[in-house]
Amino acid sequence: MPVHLLGAEELHLEYPTKVIFDGLTLGVAEGDRIGIVGRNGDGKSSLLGLLSGRIEPQGGRVTRRNGVRFGVVDQTDDLNPEDTVGHAIVGDRPEHEWAGDPAVRDVIAGLASDIDWSARIGELSGGQRRRVALAALLIEDWDLIALDEPTNHLDVEGIAWLADHLKKRWARNAGGLLVITHDRWFLDEVCTQTWEVHDGIVEPFEGGYAAYVLQRVERDRIAAATEQKRQNLMRKELAWLRRGAPARTSKPKFRIDAANQLIEDVPPVRNKLELQRMAVARLGKDVVDLEDAGVAFDGRDILRHVTWRIGPGERSGILGANGAGKSTLLGLICGTLEPTSGRVKRGKTVRIGILDQQFSQLTDIAGDRVREVLARTQTTFTIEGKDFTPAQLLERLGFQREHLSTRVAELSGGQKRRLQLLLLLLSEPNVIALDEPTNDVDADMLAAMEDLLDSWPGTLIVVSHDRYLLERVTDQQYAILDGTLRHVPGGVDEYLRLRRAQDSAPEPTVPAAAAAPDNEMSGAERRAVQKEVASIERRLNKIESEVAALNQKMADHDPTDYAGLQAQHDSVQQLEAEATELEERWLELSELVE
Repeated sequence: MPVHLLGAEELHLEYPTKVIFDGLTLGVAEGDRIGIVGRNGDGKSSLLGLLSGRIEPQGGRVTRRNGVRFGVVDQTDDLNPEDTVGHAIVGDRPEHEWAGDPAVRDVIAGLASDIDWSARIGELSGGQRRRVALAALLIEDWDLIALDEPTNHLDVEGIAWLADHLKKRWARNAGGLLVITHDRWFLDEVCTQTWEVHDGIVEPFEGGYAAYVLQRVERDRIAAATEQKRQNLMRKELAWLRRGAPARTSKPKFRIDAANQLIEDVPPVRNKLELQRMAVARLGKDVVDLEDAGVAFDGRDILRHVTWRIGPGERSGILGANGAGKSTLLGLICGTLEPTSGRVKRGKTVRIGILDQQFSQLTDIAGDRVREVLARTQTTFTIEGKDFTPAQLLERLGFQREHLSTRVAELSGGQKRRLQLLLLLLSEPNVIALDEPTNDVDADMLAAMEDLLDSWPGTLIVVSHDRYLLERVTDQQYAILDGTLRHVPGGVDEYLRLRRAQDSAPEPTVPAAAAAPDNEMSGAERRAVQKEVASIERRLNKIESEVAALNQKMADHDPTDYAGLQAQHDSVQQLEAEATELEERWLELSELVE
C-alpha cells in the first residue's frame, strides 16, 4: 500500500480575470514520479505553488505527512548574487564533511564540475546559475522534490545526468517527484505518471509522455465532437511514437492492438521522397557548402576545419555543450558571421529564415497589434493540400483569438514564439534555421510546430537541447566536439558516449574527491549487447508478421473447424508470450547501452 506524502483537498484558486482551480483534490504517495504537462497559462506553476505552500489557496487545504521534507526549485532561483558557487551549494559545511559524502560528490560532478568554485553567483550565465540551484537542492535529503522546468538552460548532457540522478535517487517505492517540463524525452525517461492541467482540472494518466499521448488520443476519440483538432494532431504524434525510435516502440505498452488501431489510417509523419523532390525544385542542387571553415575570436578557435555540404531537403540537428559553438555554426550557415578561415558558399536560390532565441524578428513590430501584423500578410500556407490564412495558421499553433488585439511587445514568451514561427514560415524561406525553438513553449505548441515542419519542403537545421524534438523533426544529427563538426549516426546516445569518452575534458575546479566514478562497459561488452538487441528486434519483427499471418488464416478458416481454430489460436498465444519475454530482455539490454 503506497504511503501518503502530500494531499490537496477541494483547492480553489482564482485571479481577477480567471479561475485557475475549483474543487481540486489530488495526492502524492511514496514512489510517485509525476510529470506535469499542459498549455502555458493553464496553471502548472500555480499547482506546484499550492502544493509546496508558496501560494495560499482561497479555499481548501494542502496537508503533508508529519516530517515530510519537501524541496523545491522554481523557474527563477533565489540564490544570493554575492555568494560564491561553493557557498551556494554546500553552505558553511566543512570540506571534509561534504567531500567525503559520495552522494554530494556525484551531484557536484554531474552539475557543477566545470564551474569555478570561487566565482560569484552574479557573474554566472543563466545555465550555470540553473545548475548551481539544482545542485544546492539535490545534495540535501528530501522525501519529496518539486522541479519547475528544471531542464531550462541545461544542455543535452546536463539533462541526461539529471534524468539518471532522479531515477536512481530513491528506491522504487520511496520518495516522490513532481516535475513541470516541456522536455518530452525527460518526461518519458523519469516519470511513471503524467498530470495534464487543463480547463481548471488536473487529469491523471499512467506512464510518461509516450503513454500519455496514447491515453489522450483515446480520450479525444471518445470526445471527438469537441476535440477533433487536437485529436488529429495527437494521433499523428502517436503514429510517430509507435513507428519511430526502437527505444519507445519496443516497450510492451506500445506493442498493443489499441495503439495500432488508433493510428491505422494515419500516414507516416513525413513523405521524405516527396519533400526531397519539392526541395530540389525550390532550391536546386546547391544549398550551403562549408569548406574547411573556421572561426576564431581573440586568438581562440571556436570552430575549426568544418567541412559540410548541406543538400536540398536535409533535416539536420546540431548537438553540443553550452558554449561549444552551435550558434556560431548557425551564423556561418546563415551568413550573419564570416569565417576567419576556409570559406562558406551558398546557392544562388537560397533564402534562409532564422528563428533565434532573442525574438529579433519581432523588434520592428513590437508596437503593432497582432491583427495588424496579420492584415499586412496576405500569403497563404499550404499544409497537406489545404490552404491556411495567417490567422488560421496562428490558431493552429494554439494562439487564442482573444489575443489578436494584443500588442506584440505585450505577448507572453510562448505567444511571441508562435507569432515568430508564423512570420518565418510566411516569409517563404527554403532553408530554415531554428536556434533553441523550444524555449517558452509547451508540449502542445511543440506538437503543432512539428506538424507544420513535417509538411515544409526545404532544408532544416535545428540547434536544440530538446532530445525529443531533434529525434522528431530531423533525420540526422551532427555534433560539435572540440571545435570540430562530426556526424553522429547514432544520434544523441552516440553524442553522449563520445562526450564521456573525451580525453580532453577540463579538470573539475572542485576537489578531486567530487569526481564521479566511471562505470562504462568495455567496447567488446557493448558490441555484444548491441548485437543481442539487434537479434531481438529482428525476431520481434518476425513474430509480428507471423501473428498477422495467423490472424488472417483464422479469419479465413472454416468457422465450424473448432480444432483447427484452437490450434491456430494456441500458436498466436505462444508467439505473443515469446514476444513479451523478448521485450523484457530488450528493455534490460537497452538500459545497459543507454
